[in-house]
Amino acid sequence: MDPPREVSYLQSSCGTGDSVASLDDVAVDFIANESSEESAGEREEEIGANTELTNKLTDILTEQPTHTETVSAQRPDSLSLAVAEPERWTSRGDGEVNLRMGESGFAAEPPVTVDQMFKTAVERFGSYTALGWKEGEQMKTMNYQEYYQACRTAAKSFLKLGLERYHGVGILGFNSAEWFISDIAAIMAGGFAVGIYTTNSPEACQYLAENCKANIIVVENHKQLQKILQVQDKLPHMKAIIQYKDALKEKRPNLYTWAEFMELGRDESNTQLDDIIATQKPNQCCTLIYTSGTTGQPKGVMLSHDNLTWTAFAVGRHVQLTEATKSQEIVVSYLPLSHIAAQMVDIWVTMKVGGATYFHIFLLLPWTKTPDSTCQGSLVNTMREVRPTAFMGVPRVWEKMQEKMKSVGAKSSTVRRKVAVWAKGVGLKTNLTMARTPVNYRLAKKLVFRKVRTALGLDRCTKCYTGAAPITKDTLEFFLSLDIPVYELYGMSESTGPHTISLPNAFRLTSVGKLIPGCETKIHSPDQEGNGEICFWGRHVFMGYLNQADKTEDALDAEGWLRSGDLGKHDDNGFLFVTGRIKELIITAGGENIPPVPIEDAVKEAVSLVSNAMLIGDKRKFLAMLLTIKCQVNGDTGAPEDELTPEAVELCRKLGSNATRVSEIAGGRDRVIHAAIQEGINRVNENATSNAQRIQKWIILDQDFSITGGELGPTMKLKRPVVMKMYKEQVEHFYKEVVTPSTPDNSLPPK
Repeated sequence: MDPPREVSYLQSSCGTGDSVASLDDVAVDFIANESSEESAGEREEEIGANTELTNKLTDILTEQPTHTETVSAQRPDSLSLAVAEPERWTSRGDGEVNLRMGESGFAAEPPVTVDQMFKTAVERFGSYTALGWKEGEQMKTMNYQEYYQACRTAAKSFLKLGLERYHGVGILGFNSAEWFISDIAAIMAGGFAVGIYTTNSPEACQYLAENCKANIIVVENHKQLQKILQVQDKLPHMKAIIQYKDALKEKRPNLYTWAEFMELGRDESNTQLDDIIATQKPNQCCTLIYTSGTTGQPKGVMLSHDNLTWTAFAVGRHVQLTEATKSQEIVVSYLPLSHIAAQMVDIWVTMKVGGATYFHIFLLLPWTKTPDSTCQGSLVNTMREVRPTAFMGVPRVWEKMQEKMKSVGAKSSTVRRKVAVWAKGVGLKTNLTMARTPVNYRLAKKLVFRKVRTALGLDRCTKCYTGAAPITKDTLEFFLSLDIPVYELYGMSESTGPHTISLPNAFRLTSVGKLIPGCETKIHSPDQEGNGEICFWGRHVFMGYLNQADKTEDALDAEGWLRSGDLGKHDDNGFLFVTGRIKELIITAGGENIPPVPIEDAVKEAVSLVSNAMLIGDKRKFLAMLLTIKCQVNGDTGAPEDELTPEAVELCRKLGSNATRVSEIAGGRDRVIHAAIQEGINRVNENATSNAQRIQKWIILDQDFSITGGELGPTMKLKRPVVMKMYKEQVEHFYKEVVTPSTPDNSLPPK
């Protein structure tokens, strides 16, 4: 496939962009009282059908769930690499690139800078709410006019503190209005907005700040401040630190509160800032997104103004978001803003359509348990209050919801459980076939679906998305059965977020959807089944990696296509299916290519106690697996604890075990749980496509994987090389006594 037309952007001036809170307090009663929010029209329709609905109740106890298949993949032929032409990419912070523009459609949209897009939003939506957050029990808001002026004031403050052109402003903290303002102000002032993960160590913070030549670092609180103070002597470019929450516990030179910082630029002349904005071009870098560094130091993904503004335009138009002048879109900001997915949804797409972003208040670390249901740290409480119209959740969020709802449902009466099973059968069939049986669907909606949405805060949400990591088919089917379609997004930091998106009228279960208009996909070196490396083209493709020309050349082929490293294929209707990752593909000693994720997902589905699973077997004679058990998480540190989750304890009781701690199960110590896990793995093995894909040995580790432990990245992606190194002894023990594929007993004995 030839690449689309490429246009040089030569304009010299443009004129005057971890943290998932768990949902332990979700309480869903499948059979609740009739909703008081039904419209009069709905009531009349339902009253007229009461006789039909009543008769239908006697038939709802017999429906059975359905099952679908998984997909396997093979490694493609090695790719032929060549050095990309310099005008298509750059590794220089002050560099410029040619934009991959098209002659018509989305790809031909005129390029604009961040400031231009923001000013247009202010002109169109100035009085509409832009940001919202709670202070105590009071909701505070900021409209677009106020938002823009706050960003300009902050930009002037950055300049007064000495921010230099093409230098970074690091932002280290949880989501807040100050985070957004710092990000946009850094861009306006000619610097780079650089999000830093809140879970980063002082050394990791130092690397990022050094790499982007950060002049200023904005931190949330004293805890994050201490990380920077520990390494400040090693940061020669740093000129100031700003703390945006809580009072300063100590006074230091060049350390400012947020109020002091904003006061610096309040009365400054606009001339310097306007002059800088006037020289900015859409094809210049404005934001750095640092990769998670799974196999080495993080790389600084350089995103241009056009990367952000065009992608915001294309996504908003493609998913048919409504502009505020018609009906305002509402989103909840809680995912880590140092990740492109959160920035694109919470800041840029929302700004493009005049939407409102409300901030979730974190009283605990992201990705961890919440305390009792009265705590503001509960994401579901925020969602119930805000009632978003669009919601983006990484797979772990949807899995948490699923686990809690299953736990609550299991405690319901027999009748309620059977009604719920029937309704879910109706929901799944309806959404998979897009053919509604009016009576069945209406009854299921009344008894179940509407109640579930209200309990989750999704009662007016028409767009539920997932991305950033693979999600299991089981979780997708669970929500589909509750009439909550969860649409998959697929992309990467290097593509400014999404490349493909599933839509209500373009949806296939386990597919990541179809292309965003204006983008192109190429499957490189496909095998007989059509699987090959997925490559991207479009105006969302990044500029390059900061100061790493060699890494940039590795990421782009000779024509400028972005190489994703993912394996995938298209079906006959153009839906893209991601079938594995090239670097993760296991090639056994017998030469069989095995994608690990489908097998890992199958084990987690077959054994509900399992939290994480990692398949082992590259260059080995057989497959083995590391397993972890669902456990409580420390709310302060994010570290896994020994206590099992309430859901896990309940599962143990049902199996006949009295275990309440991981240490009572790990290493095969609990024979009842050991046998139950073995039975689940046996079921998975029965569905294996070959003997080589059967799991021969497994072990339960002493603790779950976590971000703080290093096994998981900020978006909960498994860091396989790290896990292999950490558990090298256990892995080697698998293969000390080689077994044949027919060996039935495959777990390690307790030590």
